[in-house]
Amino acid sequence: MERARILVVDDKENILKLFARILGDGYELTTAADGGRAISLVAAQPFDVVVTDLKMPGADGFEVLRAVKARAPGTEVIMMTAYATVADAVEAMKQGAYDYLQKPFDPDDASLVVARALERKRLKEQAATLRREVEGVYSFHNLVGKSARMRDVYTLLEQASKLDITVLLNGETGTGKELAARAVHYHSARKERRFVPVNCGALPAELVESELFGHARGSFTGATGMKRGLFEEAEGGTIFLDEIGELPLPVQVKLNRVLQEREIRRVGDTSPVKVNVRVIAATHRELKAEVQAGTFREDLYYRLHVFPVVLPPLRDRREDIPLLASHFLEKHARVLGRPLATFDAEALRALTGYPWPGNVRELENAVERAVAVAQGHDIQLRDLPADVKGSQEGSIPAEQLARMPYREAIDLARDRVTRDYLVALLRELEGNVTRAAERAGMARESLHRLLKRYGVRSDDFKPR
Repeated sequence: MERARILVVDDKENILKLFARILGDGYELTTAADGGRAISLVAAQPFDVVVTDLKMPGADGFEVLRAVKARAPGTEVIMMTAYATVADAVEAMKQGAYDYLQKPFDPDDASLVVARALERKRLKEQAATLRREVEGVYSFHNLVGKSARMRDVYTLLEQASKLDITVLLNGETGTGKELAARAVHYHSARKERRFVPVNCGALPAELVESELFGHARGSFTGATGMKRGLFEEAEGGTIFLDEIGELPLPVQVKLNRVLQEREIRRVGDTSPVKVNVRVIAATHRELKAEVQAGTFREDLYYRLHVFPVVLPPLRDRREDIPLLASHFLEKHARVLGRPLATFDAEALRALTGYPWPGNVRELENAVERAVAVAQGHDIQLRDLPADVKGSQEGSIPAEQLARMPYREAIDLARDRVTRDYLVALLRELEGNVTRAAERAGMARESLHRLLKRYGVRSDDFKPR
């Protein structure tokens, strides 16, 4: 694995030697004794992190910062400053620096802030990759996913959009059935006409027929004029009948006739009205079972079941969770005006470990909440809803284990035990990484890598 490239800039030789001692074993380290030399190095080669003194003869830390961001905006910059110039370091952070170290600093603190900067750079690169994937082949009209299951769904929806036939979407609540319906409509020849969504379960039973097919004047109490129904509103376009299993049986009879004859009859009217409408229906129910139970008409079922598409639950396509979470993070950060780029490693593990009974809709709600409450640069575990955080804490539910391959279950259990160990170790030793490494029987650099991987900060355990 390629080692991270670090540039340290300071006119004090003892500082350069200190960084060589604390970083030299784990990173590819380059040093520069002045800002001008650092600017030349940055122009000639890439670095992952630049650690620079603020006050230096000639080019100062601000000039180094500007040169780095102009050449490689993704490179993280850490400022070193004396107590008297902390305000300048804060200003540098406003201009794009990641963090600052106040001299004199603990070597462990310096090592940790560099590790965090590297992790932030990696997460931003991961977010950029996910964004490109969302904008590229892994998105189909706001449906997002790169799993094999979702690629199969994209293929079916694209085929359906080219065929002017009835489509039946099956899937649990929150799997994106309306998004799929819109995708079919807006990729079809009907895209210039209306897309009319109807939640059949939300229509009052006594008004379902009138809402769908319209009514004539005087056809019932309160019908003071002729009303066009939703089928007529969708003329030339698409009507989306969500939760079609909720329709009363008498209305199912009339809908079956509409699909067969391509005409509707308004309530209280004797004259049929021709309609040119594509029907996309959706349900979270098993309609075949409803037919056997006598609550759904068999003839309507087969008329709807022309082109069935099943949208998989999120728990069956966990590899799509980072992609979806990144998509929702960018969306809600833009809406709420929050400068958030990505999720830290611990939060992302919690997102992928949670079973998401509410599917994609629940994931989006969780990310929106996290964007609203986040206080740092990234979404962290503490920003997630309690249920989701619980997927990263405590025991693993048996039903979750049963859905995992053996190796994945073992890896998840090991991750949780490892994090619990690191937290307990640093809590007992009050955040002293050197003593913790001795207690753990490993090199300090190895422990730093573990702390970074599991998102554990030694600062959080130091006495205040």
